[in-house]
Amino acid sequence: MTIEERAAKAVEMKTSGKYNCAQSVTAALADRTELSEKELIQISAGFCAGMGNMEATCGALIGAGMIAGLETKGSGTLAKTRKIQEEFAGRCGAIKCRDLKTMTDGKPLCPCEECVRNAVVIYGEIMGE
Repeated sequence: MTIEERAAKAVEMKTSGKYNCAQSVTAALADRTELSEKELIQISAGFCAGMGNMEATCGALIGAGMIAGLETKGSGTLAKTRKIQEEFAGRCGAIKCRDLKTMTDGKPLCPCEECVRNAVVIYGEIMGE
């Protein structure tokens, strides 16, 4: 599966209304880990709406960071997640859910679907997909 196909899967999951941003990203990248999609969906269930509904770090970024930790087995993960966050901030305009959902001219800075798409695509770029 290409990174674009993974991103499309993540967006489809998010727009279904059955999965949050973190779950959509972790499930779309599940084959990069030793865990099942079901296990990743369960692990990431509490990381929606900005870190447990606190409007902090975007759940899509948290999901990408989780997968980075699993894929790197914890070695060099911090540097990878920092790069993912920096690139995400550049493309989306922020990393906090509260800021991403801020309405300007009737539109959020970056809709959740785009956050999910960007998190997966950026993950692939940083992790060498």
